[in-house]
Amino acid sequence: MQVVLVGLVFIGLDRGNVGIVVNGVIALVITYLPAVLERDYHIPMNAGLTLWLTSAVFLHALGTVGLPGSEFSFYQTVWWWDHLTHTLSSSVVAAAGYTTVRAIDEHSEEVYLPWQFTFVFVLLFVVALGVLWEVIEFAVGGVGALFGGGSILTQYGLEDTLLDLVFDIVGGVVVALWGTAYLGDVVGALTRRLDGRTSD
Repeated sequence: MQVVLVGLVFIGLDRGNVGIVVNGVIALVITYLPAVLERDYHIPMNAGLTLWLTSAVFLHALGTVGLPGSEFSFYQTVWWWDHLTHTLSSSVVAAAGYTTVRAIDEHSEEVYLPWQFTFVFVLLFVVALGVLWEVIEFAVGGVGALFGGGSILTQYGLEDTLLDLVFDIVGGVVVALWGTAYLGDVVGALTRRLDGRTSD
């Protein structure tokens, strides 16, 4: 994926498309995040978690390009591409929220968070960040139009925004339901870090 992302950056440079370049560079940087988390913070990042995180950013960056020789991106030509990337991205955001709140719950005896609260918290966390993302998309698109250049992020109207939020919720529900099964090691590692800070 990293090799393809480097290729996407060069495609963006060749086309003079700032959006492709910026999305490719940001995605490439994020693909190194699992290794940094494991090496520097001792957060266990197995192959499944690493693939989950990198797939989200990889597919987003790939979606800005499209097929070779085409002037349209996958976001413009594949109707379900935006839904897929929003679901994947929101599930990663939900995983971060779930992991943090569960680690706080396990770390502190003064905090008790029933599973119902955790479920609702994860959904609200995802929706809040999803709304923030849509506002950023709108603002960046407006700035791009104001200066007459290409936009890094593109918004396709109100219906697209609402559908994005629906698929954000889908990603949040998936994590809220199955987070315990797949994020237990990460929660445990984060709890131990919190315990270590408290003892210091």
